[in-house]
Amino acid sequence: MRAADGNLVWGTAAGVLAGALWGLVFIAPRLTPDFTAVQISVARYLAYGLLALPLLLPVRRQLLKLSRADWMALVWLGLTGNVIYYICLAVAVNLAGPAPTSLIIGLLPVVITLVGTREAGAVPLKRLLLPLLLVIAGVVLISLNALVLSPSDWLRQGLGFLAATGALACWTIYAVLNARCIARLPDISGQTWSLLLGIVTAAECSVFAVPAFLLSPVPADRGSWLTFLGVSFGIALLASVIGNSLWNFASRRLPLTMTGQLVVFETLFALVYSFGWEGRWPKPLELIAIAALLGGVWWCVSRHRIDHPAHD
Repeated sequence: MRAADGNLVWGTAAGVLAGALWGLVFIAPRLTPDFTAVQISVARYLAYGLLALPLLLPVRRQLLKLSRADWMALVWLGLTGNVIYYICLAVAVNLAGPAPTSLIIGLLPVVITLVGTREAGAVPLKRLLLPLLLVIAGVVLISLNALVLSPSDWLRQGLGFLAATGALACWTIYAVLNARCIARLPDISGQTWSLLLGIVTAAECSVFAVPAFLLSPVPADRGSWLTFLGVSFGIALLASVIGNSLWNFASRRLPLTMTGQLVVFETLFALVYSFGWEGRWPKPLELIAIAALLGGVWWCVSRHRIDHPAHD
């Protein structure tokens, strides 16, 4: 197997697994309904930092290779990709539901690919336009489906879609900045970079911790708190520590136009989890939306492979 083929196979596999783990975050707000979006976000990322700290000790000497610009990048990555993103996501899930939210986040492949076409040697935008329009069609279909299902609650749905759009913007910034950081730091492993991000994000969240739990009501029963802590540490371990490490592994081996397409697996796994949580099968419009999303991504990847035969 050539190096390019190996990078494609292992990078794609890592991206798919990262999506499967990230999809779990769409269910977390449903498992902890007595806590606010800010409380859920703060607890998850404080747990991320606590888990990351002991794992960083064996590689602490690598930290000396980081410049001030690298640390500032981690600060921005923590805010856009973790803190603000997850608050927007939790609000969107609670207002619009996990399925519509996950498919709005499904626009990520479109937005990241648009940014990726600006990179040197990327597939021209005109070759990706039709596939990207197909992905957009899938998101529009699921949005219309959600509004039709709840005609008396359009304001709540609209606010949920707005929050999901904010999450979309935040994660786009994160994906592009993170890919560039990974590319310029070959001596720092993807796992180490993920753990560093956990430490920085925990420090950022500590500012919000006290007001998040003092200014908003919290349940008094022990069972709710045990569930909350269990979900927080579970999501931190699976989605943040492991999921982010897998994503960094993929980002180092694939161009931005390819990793942009792999983000769709977060959406697809989130849909599977949300349908299971609600105990139902996808509705017709949801099935059409999923098919459009998958078809658009497959089309984008095919166009990319045609223009980059080294990956074939």
